[in-house]
Amino acid sequence: MKTTFLTRAVQLATLAAVAAPASVLAGGFSLNEKSASAMGVANAGTAANPENATTVSFNPAGMSQLKGTNISFGAAVVDINAEAKRGSTSATNTLGGPVQGTTGGNIADPAILPNFFMTHEVNESIDVGFGIHAPYGLAADYDDDFVGRYFADKTELTVIGFTPSIAINNGKGLSMGLGMNIMYAEGRLTRYQDIRGALAQQVGPAQAGPSADAYEAQYGAPYADINGDDIAVTFRVGFLYELSDRTQFGLTAQTGTDFELEGDVKISSFPVLSPSGLAPTTLEEDARVPLAIPESVTVGVRHQLTDSVTLLGGATYARWSRFQELDVFSKEGDGGQVSSALGRTGDDNPITHVTEKWKNNWQFNVGTIWQATPAWAFKAGYAWDESPVGEFITARIPSSDRHWLTLGTQWKDASSGWTVDASVGTLLFTDDPKIDEFNYLHTAPTQRDPKAGASNYQGEYELDAWSAALQISKAF
Repeated sequence: MKTTFLTRAVQLATLAAVAAPASVLAGGFSLNEKSASAMGVANAGTAANPENATTVSFNPAGMSQLKGTNISFGAAVVDINAEAKRGSTSATNTLGGPVQGTTGGNIADPAILPNFFMTHEVNESIDVGFGIHAPYGLAADYDDDFVGRYFADKTELTVIGFTPSIAINNGKGLSMGLGMNIMYAEGRLTRYQDIRGALAQQVGPAQAGPSADAYEAQYGAPYADINGDDIAVTFRVGFLYELSDRTQFGLTAQTGTDFELEGDVKISSFPVLSPSGLAPTTLEEDARVPLAIPESVTVGVRHQLTDSVTLLGGATYARWSRFQELDVFSKEGDGGQVSSALGRTGDDNPITHVTEKWKNNWQFNVGTIWQATPAWAFKAGYAWDESPVGEFITARIPSSDRHWLTLGTQWKDASSGWTVDASVGTLLFTDDPKIDEFNYLHTAPTQRDPKAGASNYQGEYELDAWSAALQISKAF
């Protein structure tokens, strides 16, 4: 019966994770929603507080403090409101003319993020574990008549991580753990193409605008759709030290990596000269999109202040400066349909380029647990999360620093080994991010691309979010 239950739980978590849309609720495109028990304290002290099998993801060394076999599974619901303010948006095309359109609506839909974790005590010194969760994700989708549609339409990143782990302890309060995060990623980028610059070279600037307007009215603006997938691996090492029976410290570090999302780029309704004038055609080419995943270091502390009150704290530093640009490269060389049509030459010259220039960031967390009765505990937490997005805020990822406030509760039945955690949280952004986006050169990322002319998008965004999570754990 146990094997059947476990197999079904793994299948459910895997299928739900693949089907779930991803949303961003942490620094960069990391996801915080891995555990309802940790969410209740805003992930404070997760490196030093192994409550259940979810420690596989936070600090594998924590498995050494779990007895027997443990499973934990659950899901988080995330709802983000991200929308440009009315009256704040404007855009110009390549020729400097105004682009007509709307604010693009709420760009983020509600998302469900499931997880499953398991640990097993091999002997007094060794524990092993496994987890399935969503470590990274991003989703944004503007309305088709968005005024900044020449800069962004859909942005999607879904990452599913499979995490085998092992922990050893010396029996004297010191444990060490090692985990491997095998990640499968799918990504998609879409936007509409402004053809006015290309037409200006063929028919002159005076006729380019009216010609493009007439073409778009008849066939629609050319639409670029880029997608790809890849597998990458990171490693996590963790340490856990029991200073006393009331206080312990944790440290965990994760390596960085790079995805090479391989797929294709397709541009539909691209204008091609014919004897009867401009005719729409579809261009397609194999492409790749490099995507950097940062290194990170997390420290945590857990202190039992009284028999019923536990204090938690922690901090995470992530090297998001690895993410400097979002580029799409051809896999076919200069002879590809898209590369030829856009005048791209050279293997180091991307089909499209977006300057990002993210910066390293910190997250600080504090939390408390009140054990009201042997069965019931109540939690609260606060986190300050620094945005890695710096000067180059884009329509694809509007972001600013944020505060995360959470409440949680836990019910535990010691006789049966069942534990249920529930949590809710709200995300408050410190500023309304202001976007003033241009096209920049790949070779000089801070210099505007002269081929893009006067193309520009401006907008100010309102951001807020809430989340809720449920976690069921069982100790055998």
